[in-house]
Amino acid sequence: MPRRTLLFTVSLALTALVIASVIAGVAGRSTGRAPVDRARSEQERGGGGGGGRGGGNEELQEQLEVTQERLTALKAAKDQGKFGRKVAVLAAPAPGWAGEQVVDVTADDWEPAIAADPGAPFVYLLTTRYGAKPCPGNCPSPFIALRTSSDGGATWAAAKALCACKGSGQFDPIIEVVPNTGAVYALYMNGFNVVFTKSSDHGQTWSTPVATWGKVSWNDKPVIAMSNDGKDVYVSWNGPNAGDPWIAQSHDFGASWTQTKIVDSPRYFYAYDADVLNDGRVVFSESSIDYGGQGSTPTGVVQFHAFVSSNTGGSWQNVLVDTVELGEPCVAAGCKSDFYLGHSGVSADANGNLVYVYDGATTSGGKQSAFAKRSTDGGLTWSARVTLSAAGEQATSPAVESRGAGDVRAWYAQTNGGSHDAWNVWYRSSTDGGATWAAPVKLSDASTGAGYKTAAGFQEIYGDYGEAAITSAGKTIAVWGEGFSYTGPGGVWFNRQL
Repeated sequence: MPRRTLLFTVSLALTALVIASVIAGVAGRSTGRAPVDRARSEQERGGGGGGGRGGGNEELQEQLEVTQERLTALKAAKDQGKFGRKVAVLAAPAPGWAGEQVVDVTADDWEPAIAADPGAPFVYLLTTRYGAKPCPGNCPSPFIALRTSSDGGATWAAAKALCACKGSGQFDPIIEVVPNTGAVYALYMNGFNVVFTKSSDHGQTWSTPVATWGKVSWNDKPVIAMSNDGKDVYVSWNGPNAGDPWIAQSHDFGASWTQTKIVDSPRYFYAYDADVLNDGRVVFSESSIDYGGQGSTPTGVVQFHAFVSSNTGGSWQNVLVDTVELGEPCVAAGCKSDFYLGHSGVSADANGNLVYVYDGATTSGGKQSAFAKRSTDGGLTWSARVTLSAAGEQATSPAVESRGAGDVRAWYAQTNGGSHDAWNVWYRSSTDGGATWAAPVKLSDASTGAGYKTAAGFQEIYGDYGEAAITSAGKTIAVWGEGFSYTGPGGVWFNRQL
């Protein structure tokens, strides 16, 4: 399921109360009006597409049910001694790599984000942490856990909450470093609202979260990019009318925000990555899916888009990068059929040349591959696709990062021997802007350390995305999630170049 699922941790005894309070809070904060049933309002507006993907009561109920399944699975795994105990990690690192490590073997961590300071050895890692609270009382669960490193990822400070703010739950963490200043910008979901926070002291303290949504009721699945000085900040999330893409932008370092819907469509859009070139051009990578099939299932094809602005967000071009077939569905416990579909990433090097990575099938229902395309004109036109993953395997969730002149690093998840019960993460690099790629290197090289790890790989991808970063020393650090199933539990793992 490419959507970054938002899950509310509550007890069954409080289910009805939580649903009512979350709906009221989201609607009241977003619009300043009395709460409304947004699911009904969208139908009245003719907001097709996305089926149950447009927010409102149905999605809240679905998320609540999935969360309860995840918490039940976590408790069962702990009771059975399969999760939460420290186990030695035995890895066989590739030359030049430190070896795979888990962020916290005792924590049920989902969906990580990572960023590195290009001018100093600081690295920042966020996870969505389930089954715990950062403070007593009305404190968020799940919450966004932050870990920082001052030596390029070799060692890490203890985890702490990004914001131990009062509320129901936090989701979808995104983090970036302002290139010229080292300031750290982060986004996360507070319920169904995207908030922005920043740090000027290497993650020690954070500003009070600022709303990015204006008067847009319900927003979801954010991604962020900023100018080199951090003044111009761009965020994309989808909103009402069943997943239309919006751009929220700030031109005062994140203090105030305006919002623009850039596509009005029955297709559901997912933002995954963004970059701001040195000349100020902004590029977002997004996918779109038609959920008009029976039971609101995906139908037709997956489209990959680049949303491009060359005038500081004054206007946007919707560039179709590629179209792929719907691939094999996910069949892991708790998994929706669309889990493997529609992931993308984009990154620019110092010369403004772009690489766009994405996943998809070439035949309907077939195995997906991880692909890459290049652009030398700021995202307006794109090269022919290059296949990164191995033939005959299912691949998904690629991530990419670039620097210098054509220095590109990418990773993707891929099955082992065609089995969805054994996944691995593979890394490839390019020195010519993505025209050619070095041989793949296995990053998920640990065979122990958790109950879902074997010599063949891990049982299931845990989270809708992971990321890569390049440290100030020019080394890659990649982060992703692994678990027993989509339901979990699982953990966040990383590997870094030496």
